[in-house]
Amino acid sequence: MSDPAPRPAPRPPGTFKLGTIAGSDVLVSSSWFLIAGLIAYLYAPVVERAQPDMGVWKYVAGLAFAVILYGSILLHEASHAIVARRFGFSVHSITLHFLGGMTSIEGESRTPRQEFWIAVVGPLTSLAVGGVGVGLWFVTPDGLLLVAVEGLAGANLLVGVLNLVPGLPLDGGRVLKSAVWQATGNVHRGTIAAGWGGRLTAGAVLLWPLLQEELFGRPPDIFDFLLSLLIAMFLWSGATAAITSGRLRSRLPDLRARDLARRTLAVPDDLPLSEAVRRAQDAEAGSIVTVTSSGRPVGVVNEAALLATPPDRRPWVAVSTVARSLDDGLSLPVTINGEDLIVAINRTPAAEYVLVEDDGSVYGVLSTADVDRAFRQ
Repeated sequence: MSDPAPRPAPRPPGTFKLGTIAGSDVLVSSSWFLIAGLIAYLYAPVVERAQPDMGVWKYVAGLAFAVILYGSILLHEASHAIVARRFGFSVHSITLHFLGGMTSIEGESRTPRQEFWIAVVGPLTSLAVGGVGVGLWFVTPDGLLLVAVEGLAGANLLVGVLNLVPGLPLDGGRVLKSAVWQATGNVHRGTIAAGWGGRLTAGAVLLWPLLQEELFGRPPDIFDFLLSLLIAMFLWSGATAAITSGRLRSRLPDLRARDLARRTLAVPDDLPLSEAVRRAQDAEAGSIVTVTSSGRPVGVVNEAALLATPPDRRPWVAVSTVARSLDDGLSLPVTINGEDLIVAINRTPAAEYVLVEDDGSVYGVLSTADVDRAFRQ
């Protein structure tokens, strides 16, 4: 299968384009400069121990290490992009930010196998880079270069292992999701299970500063507590969003356009608005569709525009003046349901859609508000 070209997407605010890799734009968030400066500051003493008397250049060396480290994170994210493209997904961009990186993949995995491989390839790449770093450690002479190799190997091994922790939004959470999906045949159960794994992981991260003295003999400082809190908040937020999404999306099969349709009155598009409203009230219709002389639907009356038209003007204006024309995407088959219905609404956002039978006749009008209400009940 050939790689689909990603659709142009607006660049997120606070980012700039660094280049392109694996066919995707590489974006850098402004928050990256904060973490790069922090890494340079924390790494400077390590550089000084390896090569004394560097002066302010130790911070430059620390900054260089931050760039190299994020280069390996870019490889991690690029591996996600490459595998996603192999499965036929469009990949808009790779963004490097404060807590690592993010690959923007359009669409959801269609099978547990796809979910597994797109997720697991990132940690495996990090572990591979860390393994190469360990190999280089044996042949690298003492000095600044050895410090960089040690840091790169340790950081990538840590990133690879931590990303395999089974909880969303980590890659390991998607691996767990694929396993539960495969076992139960229900993708939403997989998402919810992996979300709870993410919440448990967030709780463990909060406890980490209290355990590190016992494990490593180093008492925690304020930075340890702040960093654990920041990471825990990130994990908890992502896990909670996943659980909410899983629960909502599990209701998709119950969304049937035919069941949600409002009773509709079809009227000629040149009929006076006041007469159209009167007929709709008599018919107890919840919406009005304008049609041609042959009965083909051409517009749907916008409720907000109708209410904004003063009653004394309604006899003098045609109903078509408050109707939105049925552009592509605003006319849907009455048989559309579930995921297909949500995708169609997201593709062409509107307040209302005309539902038509197979023969082209109008069945009713579907309100986005009604879909949203049914989705969240």
